[in-house]
Amino acid sequence: MLLQTALLVVVLSALGAFIAGIILLGLLFFVGKFSFRTIVQRLFGLVLERLLSDKYHENLMELWGAVRRTSVQNILEISLRAEEGKLIQRPLGSPKTLPHYDTLMFVPGQMARLPKEANIPVNMKVTLGSKAEKPLQIEIPLMITAMGYGVGLSEEAKRALARAAKQLGTATNSGEGPFLSEEREEAGKFIWQISRTSWGHSSPGIAAADMLEVQMGQGARMGPFTIEPNSVQGKAQTLMGIAPTETLVTAAVIPGIRTPWDWPKYVSDLRAEAAGKPIAIKIMATGGLERDLAVCLEADFDVIVLDGAQGGASGASPMICDDLGIPSLLALVRAERFLREQGARKEVSLVVAGGYATPGECLKAIALGADAIYLGTVPLFALVHRQIHKVFPWEPLTQLVYYHSPYKTQLDINLASTSVANALKSMALEMEEGVRALGKTALSDLGPNDLVAMDEWTANVTGVKRAYPWQTNGRPMN
Repeated sequence: MLLQTALLVVVLSALGAFIAGIILLGLLFFVGKFSFRTIVQRLFGLVLERLLSDKYHENLMELWGAVRRTSVQNILEISLRAEEGKLIQRPLGSPKTLPHYDTLMFVPGQMARLPKEANIPVNMKVTLGSKAEKPLQIEIPLMITAMGYGVGLSEEAKRALARAAKQLGTATNSGEGPFLSEEREEAGKFIWQISRTSWGHSSPGIAAADMLEVQMGQGARMGPFTIEPNSVQGKAQTLMGIAPTETLVTAAVIPGIRTPWDWPKYVSDLRAEAAGKPIAIKIMATGGLERDLAVCLEADFDVIVLDGAQGGASGASPMICDDLGIPSLLALVRAERFLREQGARKEVSLVVAGGYATPGECLKAIALGADAIYLGTVPLFALVHRQIHKVFPWEPLTQLVYYHSPYKTQLDINLASTSVANALKSMALEMEEGVRALGKTALSDLGPNDLVAMDEWTANVTGVKRAYPWQTNGRPMN
């Protein structure tokens, strides 16, 4: 009985202490909340009073006008230039809003042409370089674009991208980095990019590839770029064959090319190494596009990869990102017309890149003549899905995937590859749904007649009919 009484006293005492603690916390919260509101209110009052009384040249709001006149990014980049007086390298391309696919809409089947049922299969397969002995065949028209190991991404990120591409039956691109055998082992279809670097013409890379891609330009990088001492260390540095103290400046053009007339021999020699694989050329889309394409046709490339001004890079100067090239939509339309006029459209495959982020944009590009689309932003951000807590909010999300980042080893390769595969699979399923909605059963059935333009500019540029073919007075437009 004595023991039971003692236990009851202990339990009641503990319960009383717990209730007392709850009451005390409540009081502290109330007092704290009151004090917090009071402190914030007083601080806000002091700041507001200062802003409304200081003369303009002493007022912090002076910065507001500067930000509105330029932008926060411009002010940041001015400071970065002022820090060291060197070229600054902005990642992920230009923030500028350029004409894209928003003013084009699809014409679905409905009454005059019926849509297809959900169980009707859609042929999403694509063949690139059909005139080559060993064309590249992929299951979906979406490929993972060039993002180089060492010069951009980590080994973990490259392996995850390659593994995702294999799951989907599509291709991944090596980018400008050195040949990474682990990436090739993970990949199904592999594209080796022959860049303007000392390691670009890699015999192992050429032998292991399913397609070769000669890189002369891209949407956010043109000409030589510099690799500073110690900016690339470890395994990538060894594979590149560069010394830790060496400043490397890449070539402006592919070694061996001195004039436009050197290209046919270059491609002919490369074809002997390619052993029947397609050979692509990647170029930045510019105002002189037709002249560049004429050289590409004369050189006898099998595939043309066209990167619009919305394309990004792991690092390029703001001027290169913002002020060179033409938008992806204009590039595609001009290239498709030129190839058709030259009678080369059926022989030469056309791959587009630069700013493609949605299934609708990709399907519209195919309707306007593209064979396949390179994606960069989509797989890059899909890589860190469900892993952003590892760096955010203290570091940008890309710190999980960049080679030079101390956080790169925290990327879970299995989770990252699954996320990328899911993202691209979802996009492909939406595109299939869109094809059925148009009453079609294959990507090859799509064409400009499946689109309408929402404004006159888009109609004139693309040659697509207007969504409003009559004037307000009821008369047809010319």
